[in-house]
Amino acid sequence: VQLQASGGGWVQAGGSLRLSCAASRSISSIETMGWYRQYPGEEREPVATRTNGGSTDYADSVKGRFTISTGNPENTLYLQLNSLKPEDTAVYYCYAQITYHDGRYGSRYWGQGTQVTVSS
Repeated sequence: VQLQASGGGWVQAGGSLRLSCAASRSISSIETMGWYRQYPGEEREPVATRTNGGSTDYADSVKGRFTISTGNPENTLYLQLNSLKPEDTAVYYCYAQITYHDGRYGSRYWGQGTQVTVSS
């Protein structure tokens, strides 16, 4: 699976952005997809996840402000970022986690990252 992330940019605090992650094939069969972010010099941290059953989960720091979803095209994952804060400034990465029918984890695929910058 190839993933192409886009939608990052510069925004003032309180503003909104929508990130997109376009997959090279339908994502309906992919068990879990989501977003991580990475601050300079730090490891990536999870932001939001979504299962193909529709369950979602968010980091405490973004609950109520970010929304993960899928939509048209059917091979696209979105992350809506509202009420942005300067501390949301980071590179955001989408991922797709392959899970086999017997529950074993397969490969995890990553998009190339998109920069979000929030000014105060």
